[in-house]
Amino acid sequence: MPSNLIVQAPADGVRLITLHRPQALNALNTALLEELAAELHAADQDPQIRAVVITGSRKAFAAGADINEMAERDLVGILDDPRVAHWQSIAGFGKPLIAAVNGFALGGGCELVMCADIVIAGSDARFGQPEINLGILPGAGGTQRLLRAVGKPLAMQMVLGGEAIDARHALQAGLVSEVTEPELTVERALQVAVAIAAKAPLAVRLAKEALLKAQDMDLASGLRFERHAFTLLAGTADRNEGIRAFQEKRPARFQGL
Repeated sequence: MPSNLIVQAPADGVRLITLHRPQALNALNTALLEELAAELHAADQDPQIRAVVITGSRKAFAAGADINEMAERDLVGILDDPRVAHWQSIAGFGKPLIAAVNGFALGGGCELVMCADIVIAGSDARFGQPEINLGILPGAGGTQRLLRAVGKPLAMQMVLGGEAIDARHALQAGLVSEVTEPELTVERALQVAVAIAAKAPLAVRLAKEALLKAQDMDLASGLRFERHAFTLLAGTADRNEGIRAFQEKRPARFQGL
């Protein structure tokens, strides 16, 4: 059983993962990242799980990397850091990943948020990449994903100045998808997850992949991928069930086939 996570199944098809290092404001040490990567890998392989919500505490989603652990690593340790593989595994999660964020999401915490597909933020949430204050820069995708999410000027201000932004600013900039009251953040994220879990799993996975391709491909290549995915789904049982359910005015019963 993971020691730095609380894992629950609050609804059919939904897994809720809570970061649980309260004494360190959920700072992301190697052990936590390893456990998180393992849990997400297991969820990716489980056909019964169709969406995952990740959250922290009311005070902090995750306040960054574990600085005490970082201080113990020399250059050789950094170059051979096992956390790199853990971050790659987390970022490569194939099913919908929803972040429910309250409090601080700084450094690695902000980078973890940017690995999610949908971000529900409490109005008290704060997002930032303050690594520059330690004489370093974001090392888990922060410089790359942040610029793509919020654009060059704000990304430069956040990374070079080490400035955090609040939830409303993050919503305006496109870093989060929705802002709610802090006490409702997890509940709202679970509502979104339940709605997604009720959709056709193959269509959801391919739709997510197609949307992510749009970040990295030119338009013509992205459109080719979209057409290919659309054609693949046209031959599925879930596509036929979806059309039948619409015609019969009843909820669809998707099986992932």
